[in-house]
Amino acid sequence: MAKFNLTEDDKVYYDVLKEIGNIGSGNAVTALAHMLNCKVDMSVPQVRLLDFKDVGSILGDEEQIMAGVYLMVEGDITGSIMFLLEKECSKNLIAMLMGSAPSEGDLNEIEQSALKEIGNIITAAYLNSLSTLTNLKIYPSVPSLCIDMAAAILSVPAIEFGLIGDKLLLIENQFSEGISGYFILVPDLDSYDKIFSSIGM
Repeated sequence: MAKFNLTEDDKVYYDVLKEIGNIGSGNAVTALAHMLNCKVDMSVPQVRLLDFKDVGSILGDEEQIMAGVYLMVEGDITGSIMFLLEKECSKNLIAMLMGSAPSEGDLNEIEQSALKEIGNIITAAYLNSLSTLTNLKIYPSVPSLCIDMAAAILSVPAIEFGLIGDKLLLIENQFSEGISGYFILVPDLDSYDKIFSSIGM
């Protein structure tokens, strides 16, 4: 039973994906708070199931400069996950980690490394929660960082995504300190079936 044509009208399955998004985001925020050694609040995540072509309009201006930490997903399910945030938000997040004022201009090598590590830790926390929920073995790859226009960053998973399906899970998070970001989870088609089957659907 391939659910790759799943829409928001498939309420039971959509509710499961929303719950996965909520739990994953909660774990990611906990990991971020631990990393920053401070309390991090988060509003209720906005979870959407989208066609890839519609993602750009959700993010706003496709020419806006953003930072994306991208990881491949391996193990019992395969696909990719990205943590995406505006460049200025990334500077604020790095400043919180490093206990300094946000930098001006482009991110230097140390700042890029810090952002990559932040993305690595919170996406791993998200995937760990998915692994616990489904009892599936899920492993993230080594992260890569891209700082570019939103459209250019999204072209990375778009190339992969165009080969494997037509839906992705977009989770929008509003953190404390004026920081917002997006998780974009792109399982391949077989992985959707595995996720649903693992929880008895």
